[in-house]
Amino acid sequence: MYDFSYHKPASLDEAASLISGRDDVKLLAGGMSLIPALKLRLATYSDLVDLGAIDALKGIRREGNTLVIGAMTPHAEVVASAEVERAIPALAELAGGIGDPLVRNRGTMGGSIANADPAADYPASVLGLAATVVTNRREIAADQFFLGLFETALKPGEIITAVRFPIPEAAAYCKFPQPASRFALAGVFVAKTAGGVRVAVTGAGPSVFRFKEAEAALAKKFDPAALDGIEVRPDGLNSDIHASAEYRASCVVVLARRAVMKAREAGAR
Repeated sequence: MYDFSYHKPASLDEAASLISGRDDVKLLAGGMSLIPALKLRLATYSDLVDLGAIDALKGIRREGNTLVIGAMTPHAEVVASAEVERAIPALAELAGGIGDPLVRNRGTMGGSIANADPAADYPASVLGLAATVVTNRREIAADQFFLGLFETALKPGEIITAVRFPIPEAAAYCKFPQPASRFALAGVFVAKTAGGVRVAVTGAGPSVFRFKEAEAALAKKFDPAALDGIEVRPDGLNSDIHASAEYRASCVVVLARRAVMKAREAGAR
């Protein structure tokens, strides 16, 4: 690690003040991706601003037909939350499949989506549920939030405070995890709402994306059979030592079918 100055503000205003006008400062949420990068000297910052003491960034609550989750809420709390289980059980199941117990108890929702790892699970739920990312300055629709590989719409000095998830009629998430890290080689989140069907894919490409051909087919008939004959082109998908682009493309369709089946079963209960 390179030397840096450490700050632990007690309020959101204090945190915003510490990072205002500076590009050599990094916000620290759970640190599950940042700390390894610092240890390996893949990144360096003059200052780290730890958000862990800001209680206003934590917690889970329901507001009408929306589930609001604070940015600093650990994955383990999402898994254990009765409110999440009642409103969006697919989100609790997704959180339970992230990493290992250490990652689930230290990692946070805000940190995960701000990092925008192409194989992370939470981006699929945010995009699949058409969630809204709330910051200390504005609200950002999911379709405008994820821009590319480790890239989001966040501006300098902007801090995620919460994510607002519309509660769907039915939803499910299926992924093919990399055995060691449990990151998604491919993962698909399917959500059926009064406004239609959304299908979000993570792990397969350089950034989370919507599978719009599947959405159109499922809007006509919300059934796994509706996806018969639909394919994902491997062009532009990830290809690495774990899986080829062609393999990931095939996985996406299989996982989408499984997710629809799970969502149908969940909606019938």
